[in-house]
Formats: sequence, C-alpha cells, structure tokens
Amino acid sequence: MDALIAEVEPLIPSLRRYARGLVRDASAADDLVQDALERAISRWGQRRGETRPWLYAIVHNLAVSHGRGLQRRGVHALLDDTPETALAQAPLQESTLRHADILAAVDGLPDEQRSVVLLVSVEGLEYAEAAQVLGVPIGTVMSRLSRARDRLRRALDTEAPVTPRLRRVK
Repeated sequence: MDALIAEVEPLIPSLRRYARGLVRDASAADDLVQDALERAISRWGQRRGETRPWLYAIVHNLAVSHGRGLQRRGVHALLDDTPETALAQAPLQESTLRHADILAAVDGLPDEQRSVVLLVSVEGLEYAEAAQVLGVPIGTVMSRLSRARDRLRRALDTEAPVTPRLRRVK
C-alpha cells in the first residue's frame, strides 16, 4: 500500500488540473479525481504499463461517462444556490479579460481537441502518453493538437484580418 501511495500521491495535483479542465467545475473535478483514485486503488492489480497515463485514462473515461449522463439529465441549478460571483459583472482588467478569452476559447474546442490540448500543453504529457490515455493512435493526437492550436489561434486573434483591396486592371 505504501508503494501505491508513493506512486499515486504526486500525480494528484495534475489529475485535479486535468479534471478541472475537462468538467470546468472545481467541486465536480474533485469528485471526479476521487472516483478515479477509488477505481485505481480497487483495480491496482489490473494496471498495465506506466501509472501516470493509466490514471489520466481513468479520469478521462470517467469524465466522458459523467458528461454523457449530464447530457441525458441536463443541469439543474436553483437561482438561490447560484453564487453571487456567477451573477456579477465581468471584471474590467485587460489581463483578466484575456485570461477569460483563453478559457472560453479552450471551452469552445470540441471534446476530443480539448482533451489533447489539456494533456499535452497543460499537463506536459508526451504525444505517446496522450495517445495511450485517450486510446487513439499518436498521429490522431498530433492532428487533433494541430487543429486545436489553429482554432485557438483564430479564436484569440484580436486583430481584424486584413483583406486586400483588389484593383481592376484593364
């Protein structure tokens, strides 16, 4: 049990970051990581390969299952239970707005692309590890990451694109 704790405990903060990026809610992310750790401990003998990608795969699969259930049920929130900060006016500071734009752009990515961006760019997994976590070929990870980066670049481009003026030549 000590070996399991020594191997899993250092990964918990990065698992929480990844889960938070997937479900976009701190308490739901904590619940997701707790469920993943329970599953990992109960199936510790079934793991194959390295622990890090295995744990990320568990978190990813639980998040996908949770998302499917949420789509079926829908979100139920009472106005009285909604924190005031969610109803407050957006901040006026430019850096906070830029940060919000980045988060919104990442949230606007399709689930497959967002997962790859979070695993590779935020958590620092190698392409092969991300491919193992997601259960896809490494080429798929590379193409999804490329498409996601292009989408983010277009979404965050603040300057209006310059359209060339065409002249009529006779």
